[in-house]
Amino acid sequence: MNNRAETPLYLSMSQLILGIIAFFYLLYIGQDIIVPLLFSLVLAILLNPFVNFLERKLNRVISISIAVSSATLVTLALLFLVGSQLTLFSDSWPDLKLKFMALIFNGIHWIATTFNLSTEQINGWLANLKTEGISNSGGIIGQTLSTLSGVLVIVFLIPVYIFLFLFYKPLLLNFIALLFSPEKYEAVTDVLTATKSLIQNYLVGLLLEFVLVSALNTIALLFLGIQYALLLGVIGGLLNIIPYIGGVVSISLPMILALATKEPIYVIYVFVAYTVVQLIDNNLINPLVVASKVKINALASIIVVLLGGAIWGVSGMFLSLPLTAIVKVIFDKIEPLKPYGFLLGDTMPPIGNKLFVFIKKKTK
Repeated sequence: MNNRAETPLYLSMSQLILGIIAFFYLLYIGQDIIVPLLFSLVLAILLNPFVNFLERKLNRVISISIAVSSATLVTLALLFLVGSQLTLFSDSWPDLKLKFMALIFNGIHWIATTFNLSTEQINGWLANLKTEGISNSGGIIGQTLSTLSGVLVIVFLIPVYIFLFLFYKPLLLNFIALLFSPEKYEAVTDVLTATKSLIQNYLVGLLLEFVLVSALNTIALLFLGIQYALLLGVIGGLLNIIPYIGGVVSISLPMILALATKEPIYVIYVFVAYTVVQLIDNNLINPLVVASKVKINALASIIVVLLGGAIWGVSGMFLSLPLTAIVKVIFDKIEPLKPYGFLLGDTMPPIGNKLFVFIKKKTK
């Protein structure tokens, strides 16, 4: 006779829900520490083959230093390129602001005429809008400086973290090995190897997609004569890394600028050009260089991107898919967790009465 009392279902569910809430709350309050560490870990895995190549001829510390320095220089060059374009954009921002205000003014008066609203109400609303804009300018500047200081801290911290992850790689691997019994070493090795290969292939594909999409965006905007084509093209390529959501945001920015600086017809031209680029990316670039590396279905991708954005902001959106892919690899290698890995994947079972026959075949 088993004297152990079973835990009631409602109590188990309550503990599970509280545990999930506590887990995500800890992720949220610890984002300033966790996010740079995760970025550094992912980039360290990406740089590991380059370090191994250099170690054949050079000292380990020197090899790691060269790899981290090269990655840092490439990142700083990209930031300098974007920063120089942002400087040009800020110089012409007053003129663009006047054009935006004129567009808003004309749009509001069109609404007033169409819906029989009084001009006094519209003018009062515009006056309040200008006053709030001026009063909030100090707060906006303060937020911008705070954001820039945070970015600078991350830029200086991440190379240090990457160096330490690469240097202490043997220590970390042995620590993971000590967590498991010897009979599980083979399974753990398979998970670690698959995770490393997945991250490396995924990030290489992601970087290639970023370069190609940025180039296509820039060429399209230059052809249309849109100002700051390089800046908008690079931002569009960067936002395109965020699945589904980034593409919508990236296409809206050049459309707004085209509306303020060109004839209204150019808004349609920009929309058509970016739509063509998105079609090329979704049907050619992404399936060949990215999607084949991370097999996460669209529903799971959207959910994890939104969840990552809610917890860690834009950084969470960028990290969501690589982390989900890692989780899927772990789920696929552990027998009790395989159903959850199947749920995250893009293997579509047949629809109909033979569903469980398909599952039976897959489990054999």
